[in-house]
Amino acid sequence: MSKKTPARIDPLTLALPLGGVDSHCHLDGAEFDADREEVLTRARQVGLQHVGNVFLGPEDFAVRRQMFAAHPEVFFILGIHPCDGQTCTPDRLAAMRSAFANEPRLRAVGEIGLDFYWDDCPREIQYQALRDQLALARELGRPVVIHCREAEEETLMILESAGFAGFPLLWHCFGQGKDMARRIVRNGWHISVPGPVTYKSNAQLREAVALIPPDRLLLETDAPYLAPLPWRGKRNEPAFTVFTARALAEARGEDVATLWLRCGANARRFFGLASGQETIAPENTA
Repeated sequence: MSKKTPARIDPLTLALPLGGVDSHCHLDGAEFDADREEVLTRARQVGLQHVGNVFLGPEDFAVRRQMFAAHPEVFFILGIHPCDGQTCTPDRLAAMRSAFANEPRLRAVGEIGLDFYWDDCPREIQYQALRDQLALARELGRPVVIHCREAEEETLMILESAGFAGFPLLWHCFGQGKDMARRIVRNGWHISVPGPVTYKSNAQLREAVALIPPDRLLLETDAPYLAPLPWRGKRNEPAFTVFTARALAEARGEDVATLWLRCGANARRFFGLASGQETIAPENTA
């Protein structure tokens, strides 16, 4: 017997109040070349006030940032992904430093971290690339967005040993259980939750997100990846955050509009979007 295909619900029918934030997506990719403007229009229509676009390296940022020249609601995140750790050279770090000095829409260093799922970059090189970019974030006074895949203990060890407890840090694409959520929260960090929280098999994740303090929780898509139900397996886009928000609200026993607006406010505070000038000030962790 074949599986029943879920009904593809139009996200616009589930629109929420203006004030939401998709804290992490990749709209500069070729997947959106045909309809980027329509995607950003739908994002606004479902209630997203801001969208965070992640550029994976200074060259991509230099070439592609103009895609969003007419969209001030899009803010920028820039970092060297762990799978590209071998490209984290002094020259590229200098290019990132220059980009942050000259582009006020750049709000955080990321996504940086460790990825042991893919075998694209030796682990020792990933460790050094992470340490170098953490040092850059501290130098710039910018928040950090962490990518971690099958490397939780190693990532935590580096962050904690580097004195990043209490530093503004967002654990991107959280997909672990209660113990990991507690440890992230104990370190004073934020957590963003993607579409897989809607998957039936992810009961452990839904139990974990119920424990996250209200002021530490953000929403994300990681578009074009990780589309939520009922769009699983299709291209993800920021408008699909409405499905993730509903699953989160159900898991936490909250009103969806309240959660939506609070997660948006958390994101604006974390990335310094409320005033457009300041990010959360790092605590003295030296």
